[in-house]
Amino acid sequence: MNAITVDRTYLTETLKTLVQINSINPSLVADAPGEREIASFVAQAMQEIGLDVTLEEIAPGRFNVVGIYKGAGGGRSLMLNAHMDTVGIYEMEEPFTPNIKDGKLYGRGAYDMKGSLAACLAAAKALADTGTPLLGDLILTAVADEEYISIGTEAVVKGMKSDAAIVTEPTGMRICIAHKGYEWIEIETTGRAAHGSRYQSGIDANFLMGRLLKELEAYSEGLIRREGHALTGPPSLHTSTIQGGQEWSIYPARCLLQIERRTIPGENRETVLGEIQTILDELTRQDPLFNAKLHPFFSRDPFEIPADALIVQNLQDAYTNHFGETPTLMGESFWMDSSILAQAGIETVIFGPSGEGAHAKVEWVDLDSVYDTACILAKTAVAYCNLSK
Repeated sequence: MNAITVDRTYLTETLKTLVQINSINPSLVADAPGEREIASFVAQAMQEIGLDVTLEEIAPGRFNVVGIYKGAGGGRSLMLNAHMDTVGIYEMEEPFTPNIKDGKLYGRGAYDMKGSLAACLAAAKALADTGTPLLGDLILTAVADEEYISIGTEAVVKGMKSDAAIVTEPTGMRICIAHKGYEWIEIETTGRAAHGSRYQSGIDANFLMGRLLKELEAYSEGLIRREGHALTGPPSLHTSTIQGGQEWSIYPARCLLQIERRTIPGENRETVLGEIQTILDELTRQDPLFNAKLHPFFSRDPFEIPADALIVQNLQDAYTNHFGETPTLMGESFWMDSSILAQAGIETVIFGPSGEGAHAKVEWVDLDSVYDTACILAKTAVAYCNLSK
């Protein structure tokens, strides 16, 4: 078997093309194009490598691409996951021009996470170019909508299984084994509408919300003082939006607050909602006129994988083989698709290149780290997929 070599030129040119394609998520920016064009490019790239490719429209105008490097059978399957969508381009000067300067490639999505997608393609190409045999399948999933509610990876886990997965979000070449989740919660206080002069009749829903805000601030301060998780830190809470009242001369009958509660591994949804409901119950006990209802809106679970899990160990070994030193294990404060894969019973870890500027005005990825990521992914695939089940 020939040595596995990643094609740097292919990697760079593929990444440049990916950045040139506008794949802004239409759920975030009205009239944005979504993944149609980039999915078509990725599907063609996978076909040219020699993968078995499926291009699937998972919602109107929203696409996933799955490519499989088929194994001979009897080995473990490994999924490499990357999302194709990006956030918007507010105030960016040349968002779709992949300029290279000092080893950094600039443009929207270069770091989050088209560099990673290019690395996945280059890793698969390196295996195909050398005819490297695998027992288990190597599965590439280029998914939609990670920047909103992740309908792409949700569709993947409904349609296929894998023994393990590497979510290739950029981690600065560290191995991420834990991250936070979140709860989006709406709370509505109800008052009584009345003419602005009729204080005897009106109940101000905004004042009621003010009482709650004071208690939530204290609760938030208590959360960040908790011991927290060794890799992700403590849980947290912030108020996202608030809307109340109709016009000048009417007591507001309704005020709606949206809050986000960041959760850590070990916390569960019932406990989190229960803590906030306890605050509402105490305010009602203090004043029967206080009327508030809690509405869970959307949630994503936190994520954690043991450091001694098989895929983590294989990834660590590949990293050490490539760099001659052991990698750093870390946790993240933000949520990723890894949580969905783990919930589906897929042993999942997170690893990707270095850079800066996710969702920012200036975004770039370090090209050497993209190359190193591709090499390590290819080595991990050989080791993991050739393990007997």
